[in-house]
Amino acid sequence: MKSIAALQNLVTPWSDGLEPSDAELDAIEFELPLILAEVDLLDAEITVLDRAPAELDERRIRRARRKVLAARRSLINRSIASLPGGVA
Repeated sequence: MKSIAALQNLVTPWSDGLEPSDAELDAIEFELPLILAEVDLLDAEITVLDRAPAELDERRIRRARRKVLAARRSLINRSIASLPGGVA
């Protein structure tokens, strides 16, 4: 009888390449404000899934949407500024 653990190494060998690269980590850090803003919006929307939104809930969702839009605008502006040659 063959051991399953011995066969597992043949199927999915452990690789040092499983960790994110420095470039991937930099990209995540660059987009982090947008990611956090989208999480806030998702949290606000999940809050009202099982009930009718109250006025404060609607304000929270609007605020979260504005935060996402501002984060997207900022991300795009930083991306354009980092391009060689400036704005196209």
